[in-house]
Amino acid sequence: MADLKMKWKENTNGKIFVDQSCIACDACVLSAPKNFKMHEEDGHAYVSKQPETLDEEAAVKEAIEGCPVEAIGDFGNQEE
Repeated sequence: MADLKMKWKENTNGKIFVDQSCIACDACVLSAPKNFKMHEEDGHAYVSKQPETLDEEAAVKEAIEGCPVEAIGDFGNQEE
């Protein structure tokens, strides 16, 4: 499960985030290209845009479920 305390600073403010356990597999970018990007220098994914539409929310959900290391979190659903 993604750790809110370990989220990348590049994440756009909002409830969806990518943490430092990301292995740069690119799966999230392929699932939700409007919402995730790869950091060019550090080689990790981050949330470039929070989901705003139902289609984007579905794509982000697919990205969360497809992340092989569970590096994508939703702090709206995270216990602290």
